[in-house]
Amino acid sequence: MGVVDTVTHAAETPDLEQPWAALGLKENEYLEIRQILGRRPTSCELAMYSVMWSEHCSYKSSKVHLKKFGELGRDTPRGKLLAGIGEQAGVVDIGGDWAVTFKIESHNHPSYVEPYQGAATGVGGIVRDILAMGARPIGVMDPLRFGPLDAPDTARVLPGIVAGVGGYGNCLGLPNIGGELVFDPTYYGNPLVNALCVGVLKHDDLHLAFARGTGNKVILYGAATGGDGIGGASILASETFDADGPAKRPSVQVGDPFMEKLLIECTLELFAENLISGIQDLGAAGLSCATSELASAGDGGMHVNLNTVPLRDHTLAPEEILMSESQERMMAVVEPHNVDRFLEICAKWDVLATVIGEVTDGDRLLIEWDGEVVVDVDPATVAHEGPVYERPYARPDWIDALNADTAETLPRARSGEELADTVLRLAGSPHLCDKSWVTDQYDRYVRGNSVLAQPEDGGMLRIDEETGLGIALATDCNGRFAYLNPYLGAQLALCEAYRNVAVTGAEPVAITDCLNFGSPEDPAVMWQFSEAILGLVDGCKALGTPVTGGNVSFYNQTGETNILPTPVVGVLGVIDDVADRTTLGFAHAGDAVFLLGETGEHLSGSTWANVIHDGHLGGMPPLPDFDHEQRLATVLVAASKARLLSSAHDLADGGLSQALVESCLRRGLGVAVTLPDGDPTVQLFAESPGRAIVSLPASSATEFAALCVEHEIPLQRLGEVTELAEFEVVGQFALPLNEIRSRWEAPLREAMAH
Repeated sequence: MGVVDTVTHAAETPDLEQPWAALGLKENEYLEIRQILGRRPTSCELAMYSVMWSEHCSYKSSKVHLKKFGELGRDTPRGKLLAGIGEQAGVVDIGGDWAVTFKIESHNHPSYVEPYQGAATGVGGIVRDILAMGARPIGVMDPLRFGPLDAPDTARVLPGIVAGVGGYGNCLGLPNIGGELVFDPTYYGNPLVNALCVGVLKHDDLHLAFARGTGNKVILYGAATGGDGIGGASILASETFDADGPAKRPSVQVGDPFMEKLLIECTLELFAENLISGIQDLGAAGLSCATSELASAGDGGMHVNLNTVPLRDHTLAPEEILMSESQERMMAVVEPHNVDRFLEICAKWDVLATVIGEVTDGDRLLIEWDGEVVVDVDPATVAHEGPVYERPYARPDWIDALNADTAETLPRARSGEELADTVLRLAGSPHLCDKSWVTDQYDRYVRGNSVLAQPEDGGMLRIDEETGLGIALATDCNGRFAYLNPYLGAQLALCEAYRNVAVTGAEPVAITDCLNFGSPEDPAVMWQFSEAILGLVDGCKALGTPVTGGNVSFYNQTGETNILPTPVVGVLGVIDDVADRTTLGFAHAGDAVFLLGETGEHLSGSTWANVIHDGHLGGMPPLPDFDHEQRLATVLVAASKARLLSSAHDLADGGLSQALVESCLRRGLGVAVTLPDGDPTVQLFAESPGRAIVSLPASSATEFAALCVEHEIPLQRLGEVTELAEFEVVGQFALPLNEIRSRWEAPLREAMAH
């Protein structure tokens, strides 16, 4: 293997050429590392800096913008955050000594290179983030975005990713309770795999990541370290793909869900016996990340002996051990008198555990190999003090022409027959069609505490079996709106996720976000990014929902094609008793159907423009009204608690038409509605925000109407639920539900059958 590149050797050979560019570093960054160290880095130090300073790990292009989230404070409608931005995940007090931790991240690039393992390890990584907070993971969600459904590579990527998400999550025994499935040409060659996990803990169980206490031992436990994923997520996700796909194909991480299962139970028992002083999961950047972040966040230094790291591949060089992103690993800081018991519990769960170092009284991270020092750094310079770029950003010159090209001027249906055809075409489009081909591969009800899952607007989990206390979650983003106006697009994503939680009867309290954008080296992309953050900050201020954390994913670009800006927003809601929940889908013939909110002429960026007019994208998205969204949520939550409603469904993609279609198909009941005055295309297909449909018995109508008047929510009676299996718009058309259903169910099943 040659001479080990020790710190002494590095000092003696200042001019030795090093592969800094191949590791993803820019020349200025390499020179900065040399300046920090006062010498050239050893090959191990170079490996550590390269993965930790990558875009994926360092947020070097986004830090200056992300600071704006700090303006939001830490108060939720249910009390203060127990942990927020800067920790591994946000923690929300939900009452009754219970807290919930949740976070969403991306695993986009690895999932394109190796769909099954990329997606599986995305789930595994976010689960360990939640576990590291001291929480039991209780559910996952997966917003997925692909290129066109009929495109050749979608047939490779989509089934592989869905199988990876389902296979890993199902083996773990975690219900998958929601997410989205979106198709757009810009995601071809760069699918988005965002993974959310939620966990539950008692207030006293909260743990944070730092290494404190001189003499405390550093223990690596979980799977042995292999060559899979060396620099995979960290470096791969920090550069764009070439037009013909990824030029670099680092081996993607390989997941073992059964090991993760053992790791979860083992870690929770270690927490229960108070054996852990600090903890960090190992994900992107592996040992480089865990050692430097733990040491940097603590009050001392750290000394690690790499020779003690258990290996699956004994040919690995020390640099590779530091860069390996092998899965199902954790690192704990443990007081010496607790070490034996720690190792005993690990052995009980058949989890490999090894003391690999200790906390020192200095301020250096020292790593040894074969008795020689190969790393001697200030850990903060690796973990937290990397480069911070103020990337140039500028409003693109094409945006004015884009906004001028409105969908409101496009031809509309001129007859009832054309309206009926439009309803069918939208319902049978990939974006709005039946998603059960995907969701049926996920176990939605394992553990028995899933109360709502797909195709409901929001997922819901029971937290406390005695009181019925529960949480609801929804994720949303309309990338088309964000492309037309990223500020408004991000706000509309927030509003939609907020509304999707409210229609279940839960009170929205906090958000996490996964900000998926193109190359930060493109000023137009950075403008989109900064505008989206401003939009989220202003929106969260107005709604009183803090951002608890999340993820930035840049370089989502293939050749010259950036993805649509996709700021995915996850909203957490709390419901005092899950028995009071409201579900999607008409439930009783004879129930009245009401529209809440007002419909405007909002066709730009809509699914109608996309499907009926060959992918048309232009104009301006609608303006959100946060005060209205809050009042609407108050009405929906109060009506749910009073059990006034038979069903509720928000209006978003596809407008009123699609909401009625989905409400009918859920239980096979029909509906007869009379459209409000105005153009029927607008009434049926516009995507004005702040709207929902509800169905309710006559006995509830007076009380519900009074609730709407009290909170100034416009209310219109559209018609009623019928036993006839048809969707009727009085005076326009009547479509049999079986005809709608066959169109709605066909796209995914047919595409995936080939």
